Amino acid sequence: MKGIRWRAPRRAPFTPSRFLLGLFTLGLMATAAAAASPAPTGPSTSPDAGAHALLGQMTQAEKFQLIRSAFGEPDPAHGLAKPAGALGSAGYVAGIPRLGIPAQQLSDAGLGVANPINVRPGDGATSLPAGLATAASWDPQVAYAGGAMIGNEAWRKGFNVLLAGGMDLQRDPRNGRNFEYAGEDPLLAGTMVGAAVRGIQDQHVLATVKHFALNDQETARNTIDARIGEQAMRESDLLAFELAIERGKPGSVMCSYNKVNGDWACENRFLLEQVLKHDWAFPGYVMSDWGAVHSAAKAANAGLDQESAAEAFDKEVYFGKPLEQAVARGEVSQARLDDMVERILRSMFAVGLMDHPPQPGPIDRQAHLAVAQHTLEAGAVLLRNQDALLPLASDLKSVAVIGGHADKGVMAGGGSSMVTPYGGNAVPGLEPATWPGPVTFDPSAPLAAIQALAGGAKVDFASGDDVAAAAALAAHAQVAVVFVTQWAAESFDAADLRLPGNQDALVDAVARANPHTVVVLETNSPVAMPWLDRVGAVLQAWYPGSAGGVAIANLLFGKVDPSGRLPITWPRALDQLPRPQLPGATAGTSAATSVDYGIEGADVGYRWFQRTHREPLFPFGFGLSYTRFAHGEPVVEMHDGRPRARVTVRNTGKRDGADVVQIYVQVPGSPVRRLAGFGKVVLAPGQSREVSVELEPRLLAGFDTATQRWVIHAGRYAVYAGRSAADLSAPRYVQLPQRRL
Repeated sequence: MKGIRWRAPRRAPFTPSRFLLGLFTLGLMATAAAAASPAPTGPSTSPDAGAHALLGQMTQAEKFQLIRSAFGEPDPAHGLAKPAGALGSAGYVAGIPRLGIPAQQLSDAGLGVANPINVRPGDGATSLPAGLATAASWDPQVAYAGGAMIGNEAWRKGFNVLLAGGMDLQRDPRNGRNFEYAGEDPLLAGTMVGAAVRGIQDQHVLATVKHFALNDQETARNTIDARIGEQAMRESDLLAFELAIERGKPGSVMCSYNKVNGDWACENRFLLEQVLKHDWAFPGYVMSDWGAVHSAAKAANAGLDQESAAEAFDKEVYFGKPLEQAVARGEVSQARLDDMVERILRSMFAVGLMDHPPQPGPIDRQAHLAVAQHTLEAGAVLLRNQDALLPLASDLKSVAVIGGHADKGVMAGGGSSMVTPYGGNAVPGLEPATWPGPVTFDPSAPLAAIQALAGGAKVDFASGDDVAAAAALAAHAQVAVVFVTQWAAESFDAADLRLPGNQDALVDAVARANPHTVVVLETNSPVAMPWLDRVGAVLQAWYPGSAGGVAIANLLFGKVDPSGRLPITWPRALDQLPRPQLPGATAGTSAATSVDYGIEGADVGYRWFQRTHREPLFPFGFGLSYTRFAHGEPVVEMHDGRPRARVTVRNTGKRDGADVVQIYVQVPGSPVRRLAGFGKVVLAPGQSREVSVELEPRLLAGFDTATQRWVIHAGRYAVYAGRSAADLSAPRYVQLPQRRL
């Protein structure tokens, strides 16, 4: 979203009980505050009844007031002042006090409350690690805790609507917004985003799942037409949204900039009316992305319910005079207008905006930092660990820390999801300084955290700008830890998979000087690693978040066991992708007219690699640990008419650790195996536990476009237990009868 930009203490270990107790305490404070305030005049009954009753009391002007938001901050380029009553953020809808309808204060919040400095100059917010880190935890409880943290922080800052719930599948590792999303698999992404949405909304803050749909690249995003058949779309990107909406029950869904099969997403009747509202029975409302509306009557009749910040971003305010005239002419029915308003009101009731208004107050920053820290500790992925180089020994004599501004902080992604850190940007002055920048580093320095855990070891730092000096420092150290970064942001995609600048040369030189070299990646997505075979260990830390330095040090020294598993496939090179040349990524990127997702269809990521017999650098689901796990043979049985897989996992190593059981299914006649269920288990040394995983029926089925139903076809289904998409058990078979879902 957007083309306009707004301007640590030592962390305690994360304890879920401490965090939840903090939220409970804040909830009691909020309840007391609400009780002391005048009760809203609107009815506090069921969401449907409450919304319907309020609708009957509204004037036509009040209805039009609710179906569009204003930009929530000053916009000198368009001569717009900050709206009266707005906190100063992504959007604002004035309340209707006579009916007890509160104002809607909207903030970007993909990873945290994105722009609190507009509310209180100098303020900041807590940032989670990248969405891919949350997805890499394969743990819905981690996602829920992260959502609850963001929701609570937003509520305490006065916001009640968050543009949070990024969902677009990773079809290309170059996409500049991959870090906001949850990977390539519909089941994993839908499960994790759904859990995060529940966490947000349990804090009485409305969440928005986005960007609906197939906004899978940033290049030419305002013009490109995503082309794909209905069955493939239903079984991939739309399935991810379906699962997230079903499990998270978001109040809103945001339609995207791009076209889908010829129609703009925000006036696409198939997506909004047929799929979302009819087939999925979504009771909430559809808001547009900022600048994604192109019409009044067509958009309203297609299912768009609220236009976002039109004065600043759209060519005109379509849901103002143009829509008023369309209603007067009968081009849009009064019933449709009333439906738009009622959906917005219903979501406000359902999430608690009516009865639980935000209560600005103190934020438990330590508890929130602990959530961010735990998220990275659960989601960082150990990709390589030759000769058990990691964890670092407690009796180290010397460590060379090199590169990545590790003496200052950890990298964050850019664009509308960028969170202004408490304490400010740790590395100011990097380009670009304006949208989609500024390039920001969260002030959690890995160097200081490593020094704190290194005991009496000598810890030296080199910036890496002088490659020869960095190599010389590494040569005299027992271990070298090299931090490399790749900045990415909304509105552009990477040209290729290479690390920017001289970082490949830096890693290569350090590795040649010291074979005990660890590389820590702070990247948006997969990158090329031409030096991989020459380094001892590689840790993917994504964008590490507000407590990233501490979490990285804890992982390096084994204070916690790395348990992240890749939520994406890591290609060896661009020629392994369905589209080695990114559509529009040539001179004049706005010239791109379409992208053909029919090439891979529903077989996104690891399924494409299976189908085309290509071997990735690292497969989907892959990740190493400091301990070892043994998996028993899977047992497949029917439970209430659904297949369920049971796998016994034993920790055969000497350390506590966590493992992920991944269950894949191969349907009759298909060349690929689909993730159909998963479960994460934490085990002490020698401990074993049976993990029972119920398989998602839609991953056993195909979508029949003739009947518009999911159909499980009669046949013999192969079920595999795996450690990754490429490391699977022998199949177990289950015979299923034909069944429509």
